[in-house]
Amino acid sequence: MFAHRWPVAVLLLLAALAPSRAASQADAEGGKALEGKFQSAQAHFNSGKYAAAQQELEALAKALPKSFEVQELLGLVYSAEGQEEKATTHLEQAVRLRPESAEARNNLATNLARRGKPALAEKEFQKAVELAPASFDANRNLGAFYLRTGRIAAAIPYLEKAQSANPASYDNGYDLALAYEETGRLPEARRQIQELLKQKDTGELHNLLAGVEEKAGNYVAAVNEYERAAHMEPSEANLFDWGSELLVHQTPNPAIEVFSEGVKRYPQSPRLALGLGLAFDLLGKYDEAVKSLLRGVDLDPSDTRAYYFLSKAYDRAPSQADAVVERFRRYAELRPRDARATVYYALSLWKGRRTETSHAYLDQVQSLLKKAVALDPSSAEGHLQLANLYSQRHQYAEAVPEYQQALKLSPHLPDAHFRLGQAYSRLGNKDLADKEFQLHKQLYEQHLAEVDKERSEIQQFVYSRKGGP
Repeated sequence: MFAHRWPVAVLLLLAALAPSRAASQADAEGGKALEGKFQSAQAHFNSGKYAAAQQELEALAKALPKSFEVQELLGLVYSAEGQEEKATTHLEQAVRLRPESAEARNNLATNLARRGKPALAEKEFQKAVELAPASFDANRNLGAFYLRTGRIAAAIPYLEKAQSANPASYDNGYDLALAYEETGRLPEARRQIQELLKQKDTGELHNLLAGVEEKAGNYVAAVNEYERAAHMEPSEANLFDWGSELLVHQTPNPAIEVFSEGVKRYPQSPRLALGLGLAFDLLGKYDEAVKSLLRGVDLDPSDTRAYYFLSKAYDRAPSQADAVVERFRRYAELRPRDARATVYYALSLWKGRRTETSHAYLDQVQSLLKKAVALDPSSAEGHLQLANLYSQRHQYAEAVPEYQQALKLSPHLPDAHFRLGQAYSRLGNKDLADKEFQLHKQLYEQHLAEVDKERSEIQQFVYSRKGGP
């Protein structure tokens, strides 16, 4: 995650509060009193006593409405209290009183960004850089602003200038390395991380370096860096990243060890439970996979991809039918307009009760599958499974149009061609059946593509979960 440090300019009253030589003794004493009140407000602000600072500064603002220092500090007090709209008035006044102040521009820009006014904030941040082109704070803040708004490439030149101004800044250096990595500038990212490691050897730097090596195709180096990060800082995120790297590259045994340790340390982490389930599934330990995936969906019942993995593991280990059916029932209730959730529920019922002699459950499955294709007529999976159900019930005339629709939506389904051929054969249409069987034979290599698809799903799961728990 990008780090952001916003500078806070708190300036002492100088000439604004100092009595002139021609002033009377009373005026001089009054000026000293005002200066004392400002210093008291400043002390209260610095110690976090914002209410006391606010009361003092509001009185000073009435007495000295054109004091840059008073307006600036009052704006910062309001901002610290979360009263950003009130803060804007005073920070804008401070900029008007001293338009050449880069710090005042930065503070106003920060306030505008917090208020959800990015265009105005960007203008002020840019003005601050114009006023102080060599300033670490001005360049850092504009770079950090671009990071927050997702314009990573635009952030890099300003982060680079900030780093040149202050090479010892860890936060800016880390953000610069991360920006390089995000934009594919891997040699620069690696070089920046190595420079930071000379200053401070941290787990997060090794984790970031691992991401760089992964993108560069250096799998062994990436695993080593993830492992180093996890040993230095065995956080939930670092353990997940290490296990995931092993998982993505099809090394399930060490992945199981890492995820198992992670689950022990962080039993409430859904992504660690899911990672462990995927590693078990990859190793062929399907019962253990189902158990861990069930744990994952219990910890995060809204995770759509988790149900996909659970359905795949359940295909290979239907022994825990009751538990799986219950989870898919709950999922279908959570997402009543989601066709895929309904299909999952239907299939879990179907697979879990194949040994039943009563056909009442098949009526329920059929009703659910019809609901799914009504919710989403473009669901090839829904049409295919409904056709399969019709075939099981020997209703081949009903099955054929469902197979045809599934293949219209997704022409390269080898199983659908084969089953459609069977249905044609049952109906006595030998020529059509032979044609479908031939297509199935031609598409046999699709099986390999399905394996690749499942690996791709694992990668998507990993990358989507790396942002945080």
